[in-house]
Amino acid sequence: QVQLVESGGGLVQAGGSLRLSCAASGRTFSNYAMGWFRQAPGKEREFVAAISWSGGSTDYADSVKGRFTISRDNAKNTVYLQMNSLKPEDTAVYYCALRRGIVVVTTTGGYHYWGQGTQVTVSS
Repeated sequence: QVQLVESGGGLVQAGGSLRLSCAASGRTFSNYAMGWFRQAPGKEREFVAAISWSGGSTDYADSVKGRFTISRDNAKNTVYLQMNSLKPEDTAVYYCALRRGIVVVTTTGGYHYWGQGTQVTVSS
């Protein structure tokens, strides 16, 4: 079993920045992609960003391109999401997810393990 623990969420003013972290523990896989998703109240969970095992391939939702950056440190089994120029519409619970495979995907069904989420609130 794999455990994913997110941290770094909080309350920030519009235009501010936050960095989310997600640490993986438990059973490890030789290669896995990681992703970030978010879910706002009353809305479905949506894709935010994903990164391949090597870090050489990334993908972003159009709504966050140019503002968010996903990265990973495989030695620490940790993935990060740097969020800049935050907007009130970025307010959501952010989840990290692990995919048993090296290919980057953008759908929730493509991931096998999920964290509990961390709240990000952006005030106007």
